Amino acid sequence: MHKAAITGTGVFTPSQVITNDELVAAFNAHADLWNAQNADAIATGAVAAKPHSSADFILAASGIEQRYVLDKSGLMDPARMFPRLPQRPDDAPGYMAEIGVDAAQKALAAAGVNAADVDLVICAASNMERAYPAIGVEIQQLLGAGGFAFDMNVACSSATFGIQTAADMIRAGSIRRALVVNPEICSAHLEWRDRDCHFIFGDVATATLLERDEGLDKPHFKVLSTRCATQFSNNIRNNNGYLRRTHDAMDDRRDMQFMQNGRKVFKEVLPLVSQHIADHLADEGVSADSLRRLWLHQANKTMNDYIGRKVLGRVPAPDEQPNILQDYANTSSAGSIIAFAKHSVDLAPGDKGLICSFGAGYSVGSVIVERA
Repeated sequence: MHKAAITGTGVFTPSQVITNDELVAAFNAHADLWNAQNADAIATGAVAAKPHSSADFILAASGIEQRYVLDKSGLMDPARMFPRLPQRPDDAPGYMAEIGVDAAQKALAAAGVNAADVDLVICAASNMERAYPAIGVEIQQLLGAGGFAFDMNVACSSATFGIQTAADMIRAGSIRRALVVNPEICSAHLEWRDRDCHFIFGDVATATLLERDEGLDKPHFKVLSTRCATQFSNNIRNNNGYLRRTHDAMDDRRDMQFMQNGRKVFKEVLPLVSQHIADHLADEGVSADSLRRLWLHQANKTMNDYIGRKVLGRVPAPDEQPNILQDYANTSSAGSIIAFAKHSVDLAPGDKGLICSFGAGYSVGSVIVERA
């Protein structure tokens, strides 16, 4: 059996930013417009008026201060409230492939590896912009990578599940190098007209390069162990899909966008993730005290603070559990990889850390690494 290592990461960050104040101004204008259009039904009690949002509410509920998006204009239009991404011809790169290639090229450059020497590309994300051909194969072609490629969808855990899949293939000897690419255009499946969730997501793409850990003479992270788990739940769900027209469900339905029962998610996911990490560490003989850093899924600051305390048995120091969601918001599977990419270069040889992502499924994936 071979060993795997992470040798490079890359992050594509969109150029357009929406602050909480900007987001709230657009949402409140939309709520006023909707309430005016439905004034009679609101007056009779047939429907409830849409309440206003506030920047203070968003920050307190999530810890998010801003988010990056591919298109700001459509999201800031009170009469629209979703992105404008013009349809591209079939012979042009797709949006996910385009941003995924940017992140992948940065990961390759960081590792000093040529795309032609990559044996596998996994496009792992919450949603794919088409059913087929696979976005992963498109990224492979645009990069000029070798080998093969495929798509993977495990919602917010897609990156860690992708890392385990790639690491297992490296361990087995079927490949030497793999790119796990996470292009997350979350703005396209978020319901921006819903006060309870309109602030949650942003857009980004990340990439992680894994190589066979034999004779590496450059800085890298040894992949000591990986673990994934799933448990079915409907508490985070999106009912859109290719069967939609067969259900005669082509109208604008709320359940065709991101939906969650936030209270149940908090109650059920937090102990699930905390126990998963504790069991993973115990089975690998790694003590929590030996962890130099936790790179957690960036969904909600309160959730990360809870998990950090449970794992370490104390309040983590700021540099032990870095958060990036205040700047990026929730970027689904990419969140923990952004945190890892931006907060890992300072670790010294021998320092250990844990990458963990979790979300719809429910799903949770963890990766124990050591700086080398």
